[in-house]
Amino acid sequence: MAKLTFVTSAYNEEKKLEDCLKSVKDITDEIIVINSGSTDKTVEIAKKYTKNVFTRENNLMLNVNKNYGFSKAENEWILNLDADERLTPELAKEIRTIVENDGGIERDPHVANTPQDDKMVNGYYIARKNIIFGKWIENSIWWPDYQLRLFRKGKGKFAEKHVHELVEVEGKTETLKNPMIHLNYDSVSQYLRKLDNIYTNNEAENSIKEGKQIHPMDAIKMPVQDFIKTFFSQKGYKDGLHGLVLSLLQAFYSLIVFAKIWEKEGFKEYNSKNFLSEFMSEVNRLTNEFKYWFISILIENTKSPFKKIGLKIKRRIILGKIK
Repeated sequence: MAKLTFVTSAYNEEKKLEDCLKSVKDITDEIIVINSGSTDKTVEIAKKYTKNVFTRENNLMLNVNKNYGFSKAENEWILNLDADERLTPELAKEIRTIVENDGGIERDPHVANTPQDDKMVNGYYIARKNIIFGKWIENSIWWPDYQLRLFRKGKGKFAEKHVHELVEVEGKTETLKNPMIHLNYDSVSQYLRKLDNIYTNNEAENSIKEGKQIHPMDAIKMPVQDFIKTFFSQKGYKDGLHGLVLSLLQAFYSLIVFAKIWEKEGFKEYNSKNFLSEFMSEVNRLTNEFKYWFISILIENTKSPFKKIGLKIKRRIILGKIK
């Protein structure tokens, strides 16, 4: 019967680590905690649940230490969660059943693939219920927010290219039925700290490496389009004030990414006699995008067929202005 290793990497997570470990301890055969240079009680808490605590430098590329933890796993399956994530009892049961069955096949992860292996599932995606500012956010980028967290040893790892990447798995993957809980942002200050110290730095650096060129009008276009995407297209408005504030914060995130790319370019000048007219032209275009999406939502929520027809005509006119 196949066995399961749980791996997590933690930096100063004394407030959240224990509940994470409690949620997995009854279904795992081995627990590995990578302590990323914590200065609080993270190690003390981890040692209550496992002797496999490895201390390493706190790498801003978070996935380096996670991959190290995967390399230390002794069992056929690996489950990876962050300290602010928890299994529900239903998800824990589902994971244990999958691991114990293992597709009915016992295999050595160090042995080369056989034709039979190609039919096996090597990884599973798990939906995340993101709890942000005290509420489960049920729309936009926050749900279902699938993450690949359960996989066969030797078949999955992070590419270590950027912060928001998923585990890359060789072979077939499927999705579990039950979601996990993600105690995401507790406060606005926490969001802003992560935005500045980790996420936007990483995204700006990768954008430059990929040869991304910014235009001055991107300073307004990038944040506004991100807001439109999260609030309208991905239905963030259905989460009410939470959805509005998170969409605005996402827009701010894009503005900071733009500004950091510009900073890395040496704050280069953009001399144009038509700067103001270019700005107003972009504002008008983005205003029409707002109108387009607002009317689209009205169409979706209007029951009267006659009103729908009138709104669709208006939307078609606005679409012509955007293009």
